[in-house]
Amino acid sequence: MNLEKVVFGFFVVLAATLNFGFFIGDIENPTLHNKYELFAAVVVNLIATVLKFGDRTQIGAVHLATSLVADLQLIAATLAFGYAVYVSSDGLTAAATAGIVSLSGGALLANVVSVVLLVVETVSFHRG
Repeated sequence: MNLEKVVFGFFVVLAATLNFGFFIGDIENPTLHNKYELFAAVVVNLIATVLKFGDRTQIGAVHLATSLVADLQLIAATLAFGYAVYVSSDGLTAAATAGIVSLSGGALLANVVSVVLLVVETVSFHRG
C-alpha cells in the first residue's frame, strides 16, 4: 500500500465531503450552512491542492486544475460570507446566503470531478 496515495485520496475525498456538508440544505437559509464547515472546506481544499503539485502526469494536471477551481470558488464564497457578515449593512440575507452556497456548489462540482478522476486512475492502474 502506498501511503502517499492514501493521504492524497484522503484529502481529495475529505475536501469533497466537507464541501458537500456545507452545500446541502435550503439555499437561502443561513442557519443550515455552517461557517466553520466552509472554513474547513477551504483549508482541506488548499491542502489537497498542495498535494497535487507533485504529479507530473496528464491526469495529475487535470487533478490540479479541478483543485484550483474548487479553491477559487471556495475562497470567493468565504469572501462573500465575510462581506455579508462584517461589511454589508444588510447582514447575512437570504440572497447573500444563496450566492455563497452557489459558489460552494461550483466548488463541489470541481471536487466531484476530482473524486471521479481519482477513482478512474485507481481502477485503471496496472501492476506490472
